[in-house]
Amino acid sequence: MSISLELVNEARRNIAPIALRTPLVPCSSDVPVDLYLKLENLQPIGSFKIRGAANVTARASRERLERGLLTASAGNMAQGVAYCARRLGVPATVVAPDTAPATKIRAAERLGARVILVPFAEWWRTFETRTYPGVDATFIHAFDDADVMAGNGTIALELLEDLAELDAVVVPWGGGGLSCGIASVLRQKAPKVKIFAAEVDTGAPLFASLAAGEPRTVEHTPSFVDGISSRAVFPIMFAQARDLLDGSIVVTLDEARHAMKLVAERNRVIMEGASACAVAAALSGRAGSGKVVAIVSGGNIDLDKFARIIS
Repeated sequence: MSISLELVNEARRNIAPIALRTPLVPCSSDVPVDLYLKLENLQPIGSFKIRGAANVTARASRERLERGLLTASAGNMAQGVAYCARRLGVPATVVAPDTAPATKIRAAERLGARVILVPFAEWWRTFETRTYPGVDATFIHAFDDADVMAGNGTIALELLEDLAELDAVVVPWGGGGLSCGIASVLRQKAPKVKIFAAEVDTGAPLFASLAAGEPRTVEHTPSFVDGISSRAVFPIMFAQARDLLDGSIVVTLDEARHAMKLVAERNRVIMEGASACAVAAALSGRAGSGKVVAIVSGGNIDLDKFARIIS
């Protein structure tokens, strides 16, 4: 399923009062590829997730909104939903895994969300059922939602306006909503552009699933790359990825660390682990030559933790 350009253009109008049009900047001149960084870490919540959340709430009826908002998130969509709920004056509830970074949980709570911490399996089940016992609210899915993906797709419109000679884009793969939203637009407006997902070797289900030709479950080890890395890929998102993407590039934790340090030193940009995987994948050369964009999807990482990682 490709998201229509009509829906993405509407999303752009919907999110304009809330989400920033983020800059695209060149990475350091002495890296091995002609690399550009799309700085979604500069959004009001420090993550691209505000785009999808803002579009969903803009399209929802007041009756649905007044029930309150519910999402399942390890941190960044939690903040996106909480931010939009606060603007609308409605309650927000977040179901989060008990392994979620404390920094992201505290940020959602500061925005007014009620956070319910649950074991990983229960959290994953919330994605599948789109409900949580005892919470009667409008569920906003972090990735498997056409309006969320249309909001994410607005990033691609900005890329094409800012970099006409674009050759490849590397996008962190969490649930797939960012990758597939961006790819939906590029396949329609710039079909020659290569689009790759970026994963980390502590849990790369898309890479394994693409290799097998069907969704697969993999081993998963928690790490500082908390915005992506998981055990499985949703079948519906796998089907979209198989049609829209040119592949998945898997990086190591050391490659991600190197990318975090390089971008902090050269561009003075703080990235979280998921973003670092996209940059590391681009730096590896596996996304090809020419002008390559890495989506810096977020920068929500505890500063003490960031300092330990890069040192």
